[in-house]
Amino acid sequence: MKLTVNGDTLQLDGTTIADLVSQLELTGRRLAVEVNREIIPKSEHGGYRLHDGDVVEIVHAIGGG
Repeated sequence: MKLTVNGDTLQLDGTTIADLVSQLELTGRRLAVEVNREIIPKSEHGGYRLHDGDVVEIVHAIGGG
């Protein structure tokens, strides 16, 4: 399926946010994910199904001082 992720078109092999995070090699990082302008809690990433044409924004926290 085709998604827009952070402004770029991306072809996704899986169907969930967790699949997308894995494909982007972001597993284990602190992330905020928004799908079609709705923030999706991390607890729902494994079961939240993405659909062709969804617009996804991913922001990850970077620690520092």
